[in-house]
Amino acid sequence: MSKQLQDLTKKHCENPPASYNDLKVLFLNCTLNRTPVLSHTEGLIEKAQMVFESVGATTKVIRPVDYDIPAGLGLDMSETAEWNKDDWPIIQHEVDACDILILCTSVWLGEKSSVCNRTLERMYGYTHQFNNKGQYRDYGKVGATLTTGNEDGVKHCAMNILFSLSHIGYTVQTKADAGWMGEAGPGPSYMDKESGGPENDFTNRNTSFLVWNCLHLARMLKDQGGVPAYGNLPDQWQAGCQAGFSSPEHKR
Repeated sequence: MSKQLQDLTKKHCENPPASYNDLKVLFLNCTLNRTPVLSHTEGLIEKAQMVFESVGATTKVIRPVDYDIPAGLGLDMSETAEWNKDDWPIIQHEVDACDILILCTSVWLGEKSSVCNRTLERMYGYTHQFNNKGQYRDYGKVGATLTTGNEDGVKHCAMNILFSLSHIGYTVQTKADAGWMGEAGPGPSYMDKESGGPENDFTNRNTSFLVWNCLHLARMLKDQGGVPAYGNLPDQWQAGCQAGFSSPEHKR
């Protein structure tokens, strides 16, 4: 690397375009392994954390598998006849407090983990609630995903997770996914010795790009007070205020 490029790189890294120290990032690590069992996915999460924290953003990692999370779409399933305990509201509190949510998973049978699926289902159960502007509650938050495994499926998982996050109100920026797939079959996983995962330049580049795109978008949304509350308010639509949409009396 030339001296000119070294200086440019140093200047670039030390002078980000904005301040991010008021942004909160939550990683939901949907590994099947309970703490303190090794999670290969958490190894990749740590790479992303490093970049987020280098510019002052606050990060937190939660493994949903550490909690008792019943199936269902209720706000608190312990209030139903089917379940006596529900820890999901604890996690939902952290989800509500973050600006950036990164849903992370390992790949099993070509799909995201069962823990990831249940996490999305429980988040979906809150979508009938609105934020303080009258929009669906997760408007204004940024969503992304990280995936690891030693079998094919990373793009399939990302496709499903990012659609799900977008559908329930998250804003999904460009390059919102990154992942590492080892050799297909019973090969090494991300954190295994000599897997090459932590050193993989393609994965590290995409993870870094994901972080910066999340930061840029979250900064813009937070500075603008979220997504504008115009044309996207369920109660107003129900009341007949349907901005830009043809009124029934104008239909032929």
